[in-house]
Parts: sequence; C-alpha cells; structure tokens
Amino acid sequence: MHLPSSLLLLAASLPLGMAAGKGKGNGKNCKGLDVLAKKAGLKYFGAATDSPGQRERAGYEEVYPQYDQIMWESGEFGQTTPTNGQKWLFAEPTRGVFNYTEGEIVTSLAKKHGMYLRCHALVWHSQLAPWVESTTWTADELRKVIVDHITNVAGHWKGQCYAWDVVNEALNEDGTYRQSVFYKVLGEEYIKLAFKTAAAVDPQAKLYYNDYNLESPSGKTAGAQRIVKMLQAEGIKIDGVGLQAHLVAEGHPTLDQHIDAIKGFTDLGVEVALTELDIRLTLPATAENLALQKEAYKNAVGACVQVDGCVGVTLWDFYDPFSWVPYVFPSEGAATLWFEDFTKHPAYDGVVEALTNKTSNGK
Repeated sequence: MHLPSSLLLLAASLPLGMAAGKGKGNGKNCKGLDVLAKKAGLKYFGAATDSPGQRERAGYEEVYPQYDQIMWESGEFGQTTPTNGQKWLFAEPTRGVFNYTEGEIVTSLAKKHGMYLRCHALVWHSQLAPWVESTTWTADELRKVIVDHITNVAGHWKGQCYAWDVVNEALNEDGTYRQSVFYKVLGEEYIKLAFKTAAAVDPQAKLYYNDYNLESPSGKTAGAQRIVKMLQAEGIKIDGVGLQAHLVAEGHPTLDQHIDAIKGFTDLGVEVALTELDIRLTLPATAENLALQKEAYKNAVGACVQVDGCVGVTLWDFYDPFSWVPYVFPSEGAATLWFEDFTKHPAYDGVVEALTNKTSNGK
C-alpha cells in the first residue's frame, strides 16, 4: 500500500457514516470466502489486518470482538498480511536495532489460527525509518544496510511466511524506476540484491515483487514484467508478482483486462496474487456506485480464479472504518466488503459469484 509517511501515526479515525445507499450483501450459499476460494482452486482468500489500538483502529475498541470473530473464526479468511508491523519503520527504527513487537501481533495470530501468512515488505521507499532517507550513503554502505535489514527481518520470520513482498513499488506509472533512496545510490542493483538476500535467508518463502496499477496492461505492467525477466536472466529467485489492486469503482478494469495482465506475468513462469484488494468509491455510497463496486470486485476476483497461476486474493482489511482510503482520498471510501455496522457490501455477493461461477478454462 502506498500510504504517505505523514499519515502513519494517526491515532484515531471517525466513522464513515455510510448509511445512505447502504447495501446488504446476503452471501447466499456462502460458507466463507476462503472455503469458496479453495473450492475454486485458489490457495486462499484473506484479509490484511493492523495492530489493535493503532492508526485507523484506534478508538474502535468496542467493535473488536465482532471484528475478530469475522477475521479469525468465521471461515471467511484463510490468510492474512500484517498491514504495518513488519515494515522498515517498525522493524528497524534505528540502524541495527530491530523491534519485532508489532510485527509479532499479527503473525502470531496467523499461526494460532492456521492461516497462510504473507509477509510485507522488506524494501520499500515509503514507511522507511527516517535514518535510511536522511543519510548520505556510499554504494557499499547502502548494500550493507539492505543486506543487514533483510537478513535480520526475514531471518526473524524464517519458515513462517508463505511469501515475502521483497521489493515494493519500485516503479513509476510509465514503468521507469522510481527515484527512491535505494535506486539513486544503487540503481536496479538494489532489486537484485534484495531478492538474492531474501532467497538466501528464507529459502522456503515465495519471493514477490509487489506494486499497484498492475491490474491491466500498461507501461507500469510492462515495467514489472521487465523486473521479472531481469531477475530470471541472472538466475535470481523470484516466485511471484503481487497486484495490489487498489481500484476505483467508477473506473475499474474489465474482466479481460485483468486476465490479460495476470497472464502477462504467469506466462513468464511466476505466480500472481491480488495482494491488497480494495475498491474505493466516491462518497456517499449509492445504489449506483455500490453496483459498480460489485462488478469491479467480481472482475478482479473472477480473473484470478480463471487464470492458472493466480493463487490467492487478499483484501486490504475487510472493514470500512479500518481502511486507509479516506485518509488519502478524503472524498472517497467504503472500499472494503463490510460496512461500519458489519453489514456486507453488495460487492460481497460479487465475490461469491466470482468464486462459485468459474469458467471451464479455470483452475
């Protein structure tokens, strides 16, 4: 998720007040999205979750019992990703000083409940500890910083992660490299170094490149394909590409665009996952834009089901009050599948339809 650092430590959030136009997905014939996903041939259907009491979750303690029942015990989800706790800002706030306290909150719950764990993220330009960006590095120094960080963080969770998002959001929209602190000093070498190091430290984990706006063919999608080919050409392990899928209801990709984008990666021999799926709409929610959102969710999930090599779907949290969207896009929201009162969006039924009506050329 591309969350600006200025928003990291927000202490509270306000209810979205989404009463107008609210739909109530009924989830007919649904025994849990993860159950349906597995029947459709996926490994999992999951939801990312943040640490209790932190950021968007602060001030909502009274809803935690109901939220936790859905998250951990309902059968809706079989996978999770820690929204924040494993990121550089939290895991290595001071050089050489590692703190796994927050990251362990979600990872321990995943283990307790037998869920797949996607680990997120090792090298990213955002949510960095300030010392990384404020230092003028030589190439050798920054190489050591990257290796030390991955060795310690991936080493701490060695053997526990189905996958690691090794490098996150390295590209501009046109497919050129983002001018991060890592790229400015090392060029594309930093990507190679990160994947090499992660492969050595946690050889069991699937290693992913993860980015947003890869959900339909574009210059950025081609740039991500270039990264895959670059690593493969040098014999460096890369197992997957994560399509974050932060989408917009009023302008979402078609089913065919999703399929073409996914196949563009699976044809290279790597797996694909939708790693941060949410679909925001212009507030207030109305019957019309909730219907567009339902179609958008159905297209995204349906494409994953229909393409061999797309292994799973992760929502970027499932509960509207805990979504990052309103802080970054103040006029938009209602991006998940559960409203503030825990009724379901119509899009929930779109996901069910996608998971239960796969075509014959599916998995």
